[in-house]
Amino acid sequence: MKKSNPDQISMIGFAKDLPNICSLAGLLCTMFAIYFAIGGDFIASIIAILWSVLFDWFDGIIARRMKGRTKEQGAFGGQLDSMIDVVSFGVFPAIFLLSYSDYNLWFMPGAFIIVAGCTIRLSYFNIYGLIDPKTYMGLSVDSNAIILAFGFLFESFFSHSTFSILLYILLMSLTALNLSSIPIHKLAGKWVYVLTAYVLILTAIFAWILWSRV
Repeated sequence: MKKSNPDQISMIGFAKDLPNICSLAGLLCTMFAIYFAIGGDFIASIIAILWSVLFDWFDGIIARRMKGRTKEQGAFGGQLDSMIDVVSFGVFPAIFLLSYSDYNLWFMPGAFIIVAGCTIRLSYFNIYGLIDPKTYMGLSVDSNAIILAFGFLFESFFSHSTFSILLYILLMSLTALNLSSIPIHKLAGKWVYVLTAYVLILTAIFAWILWSRV
């Protein structure tokens, strides 16, 4: 029987690492997003997934600025982030699409493509990484949620059935961009301030819409 390494960090020990706590906070937001989507509260779901994106950005920033993190902590954080991304940007939009379509069976192929596309992209990225330090191959999956939230601002201009088709087209197009070979500049550095402002502004707008419907 293989003996455990006394210096090996426990699973809970990894989870207590600050960047990983930030990642798990994002996962909690995603769970709320899924919960609201299943319940048909789509605006609240969009707010929750926006905050999941924000936590997803900040976990990397915190990790890069922390001193003394071991190679193992960095590797674990990368794997944890990737697993959470599958839930946040693969499983969530698939459930969102199915719920918005009232679980129409014709939307199931699209839901599968979203999850499969996200899984394929993240698996590829985990092997090859960026084209260069500032360039992604294809659209990053977290961008899907950012674009989805913006698109949902126009939901009230269409009937539910029409918007469900537009939503289908939008998510299929984003998945195609995720899997494309198009070089796309990585948004980092000061872009985090833009994202933070974006999330705060859209949260306020969607909260106002929710309040006006009460």
